[in-house]
Amino acid sequence: MRLDTDPYLSRYADRARDLAASEIRALFAVVNRPEIVSFAGGMPDTAAMDLDAVAQLTAEVVRDHGHTALQYGGGQGREELREQLVEVMARGGAPATPDELLVTVGGQQGLELVAKCFVDPGDVVLAEGPTYVGGVGALSSHQADLRHVPMDAEGMRTDLLEEALAALKREGRRAKYVYTIPNHQNPGGVSLSEERRVHLAELAEEHDLLLLEDGAYSLLDFEGHVGTSLRSLVPDRVVYVGTMSKTFAPGVRTGWIAAPTPVRERLVVLREAADLCPGNLTQLVVERWLTTQPWEAQVKEYRALYAEKARTMLDALEAEMPAEVAWTRPSGGMFVWLTVPRGIDTSALLAKAIVNRVAYVPGRGFFGDGQGGDALRLCFSYASVERIREGVGRLAELLQGELALLRDVFGADAPELAGRRDEPGITGGGQGGGGTSRDPGPGWGVA
Repeated sequence: MRLDTDPYLSRYADRARDLAASEIRALFAVVNRPEIVSFAGGMPDTAAMDLDAVAQLTAEVVRDHGHTALQYGGGQGREELREQLVEVMARGGAPATPDELLVTVGGQQGLELVAKCFVDPGDVVLAEGPTYVGGVGALSSHQADLRHVPMDAEGMRTDLLEEALAALKREGRRAKYVYTIPNHQNPGGVSLSEERRVHLAELAEEHDLLLLEDGAYSLLDFEGHVGTSLRSLVPDRVVYVGTMSKTFAPGVRTGWIAAPTPVRERLVVLREAADLCPGNLTQLVVERWLTTQPWEAQVKEYRALYAEKARTMLDALEAEMPAEVAWTRPSGGMFVWLTVPRGIDTSALLAKAIVNRVAYVPGRGFFGDGQGGDALRLCFSYASVERIREGVGRLAELLQGELALLRDVFGADAPELAGRRDEPGITGGGQGGGGTSRDPGPGWGVA
């Protein structure tokens, strides 16, 4: 029996009635406590920023362009900023023109606007499984039928995507688009192989398919490698979403969409209905950052810092974790995806983790269909090296205790407490299903 305490429930639109707070937002009330090592929120390490330079350029913006900075702007975003963002995209191998760009309030608004533009209730959207929790939220708010395509060490299984597209065709249906994060995927930490990028582009042509390419981590490869952008392969079939949150600072809330002109025009109208225009002040700050500061050197600093933190986390996991636990080995980005034995539910375990003074994001938040109960995401970019070691130790101690409890309760009938390391792929399936490899071979190691 459902007990509703919201007196306005009957008044809500269908799309709002069943919405729930994201797993991440629900955590923030507790994980910011100083005694807790948080691997939860995917936050960049802004301590690596030159704050004096940021303070100076912000003061210059107000001094030199104050009347413009504090005034309404255009719905598409400042042309001067769009010109600079095209250069940022070029560094990530994604071609675009300023007219194709729409400046957004972070990458998240880009994902939401694309969903609003294309998705009617019940429409099918395909995405990697697991996928970015904000992408799940944007699609859920528009009542999409989100279907996941499994991943392995080389990213999305495009052979399984091909099967899913064929199955939809037999049903007389089509996917509105495929959402993918090809570089250092959030939360999986893996990247789409070059061969699969080409295959995905071929599938887009064959099935008259639209692709939503999320380029949030394109410049954060630890060795500076830039994967082929899908937009460079099939530009007329790709809507690209970018953000300055990972390469500058999330607090400026500046992202963008690059889309074919007819799509861009509709997106401008939709964003004007939502918030009229992006803030001129933050646009001018980002614009000046890109034109007057060594921003590429800052990106290199982030890459080196995150490479060190990733190595620290991976070394700590190898040293501390039970043999039954598996994880991905990123070569860039900010995340590790960790899989635990069946019989341990990471959502239920989170309260114990908080008591143990460590926080993560449960795996179910990265699926639209209840999968991921045997997985969790760890973010290594924010915590210090010392805190990473400390937090992994706490989490390992907790998992050791859970495994011992399962053995004590179930004995020989304990649910699959061994053998995960030989199972291919990234987890997905009800409570469990699939699994990462503890030593998965080439492509998963920190370069």
